[in-house]
Amino acid sequence: MRAVGPERQRAALRLLPSVERVLQSGGASALLADLPRNLVTELVRDAIEGIRKDITEGQAALESDPIGEVSARAAESARRIRDSSLRPVINATGVILHTNLGRAPLGLPARGELADLSGRYTNLEYDVSTGKRGKRDDHCGFLLEKLLGRAAIVVNNNAAAIFLVLRELARDGEVVVSRGELVEIGDGFRIPDILESSGAKLREVGTTNRTRVEDYRNAIGPHTRAVLRVHPSNFRQVGFTGKPSVADLAGLAREAAVPLVEDLGSGCLLDLEAEGITEEPTVTSSLGDGANLVTFSGDKLLGGPQAGVIAGDEDLVMRIRRNPLFRALRVDKLTLAALAATLRCYLSGAEGDVPVVGLMRIPHDQLIVRAEKIVGCIAMLRGPDAAVLSGESVLGGGSTPMRSLPSAIVAVKPSKGQTAHQFAAGLRAHDPPVVGRIERGRVMLDLRTVFETEEQDLVAAVLSAAGGTM
Repeated sequence: MRAVGPERQRAALRLLPSVERVLQSGGASALLADLPRNLVTELVRDAIEGIRKDITEGQAALESDPIGEVSARAAESARRIRDSSLRPVINATGVILHTNLGRAPLGLPARGELADLSGRYTNLEYDVSTGKRGKRDDHCGFLLEKLLGRAAIVVNNNAAAIFLVLRELARDGEVVVSRGELVEIGDGFRIPDILESSGAKLREVGTTNRTRVEDYRNAIGPHTRAVLRVHPSNFRQVGFTGKPSVADLAGLAREAAVPLVEDLGSGCLLDLEAEGITEEPTVTSSLGDGANLVTFSGDKLLGGPQAGVIAGDEDLVMRIRRNPLFRALRVDKLTLAALAATLRCYLSGAEGDVPVVGLMRIPHDQLIVRAEKIVGCIAMLRGPDAAVLSGESVLGGGSTPMRSLPSAIVAVKPSKGQTAHQFAAGLRAHDPPVVGRIERGRVMLDLRTVFETEEQDLVAAVLSAAGGTM
């Protein structure tokens, strides 16, 4: 785009073609072959108005082919209509739960359920045994109860879950929470803003780095409706820190006759000590230590679709379910189907079929073998220089920010005349796009988050980005 003066603006505006002239041109014929005429007419009109705006704002002048420029803009809009903007990518970042890349990929059981049910009618809210209306909660509620030993309901994400809990239990009342747990999470969302939007008043206690049981005790009063504990998510303090355990807060909450609510966030259902992750509490441990309610995500460590789960004391769960906002926050049949299939993997002892769990459990030496195979293939096909390095992957998605997993990296040196950023852009331009990371002038492709079925596409993307083919 280049700035243009007033006289050139007026001259450019006079060159703008009419909608009909564009529609009669060869550039529009391909669009008319694929899309209805009224839609193509709208796209052409929008393109003309867009160019007019650019000209009047001094941002551009028409080229020598005004009809062609309008047709090109209309064609780009048509492409966005025809082609899905949501597409698969190869995650070579090493971040297992990459929020920008959709967090947890679904396993075969969940994908099979979606394929089977998405195009058909279902018994979402119909009891086929009685012929009467049923409850959509039952499809996952029974499975969650068997996994957690407590009642549970599902809403559309964890922020909605904690919002709904506080809306029902503490609207117009006070919630006692540690000052050190009121942090900002992804995309600028702040925990205090989400909590206060429920109508509850936050009673902050302690200091940023240390909070004691007595701080909570001193803050509890006649307006207290709940004690809240928030898992630190993607935020971690080190040094002179401290906070009460769930068991300590549960005892205090019982004395005060108010519920203890814990926002766990990640939804970890397994003990991950074997994977070297010791700081991520499980849902069952929190409930076992006395939390009356817990909330957590479905698409983080649980490894299912985006959802928020509220589990705990049956009377509280049912009270929350009766809140009118529950209907506004409930999930659809596809989310329930994918979540139920994922939960069945855990119940049947097949948690390895959940991709998040499977990716965490890949042995380091197996990743090294795969990386060596890929580097060998790139070399055989005369691709860019590549080497195998040992590296570290992370869980991501707000889970255990200071813990990592050993991984294998394919480190690619860009071709002569290319920068690492240009090479990375070439990887993203491939179909499917490949997303890696850049370190010290090389593009790092972490294999812990690359499925074996994607390796051929990964090699093709590397060759393409370097200017070759496969």
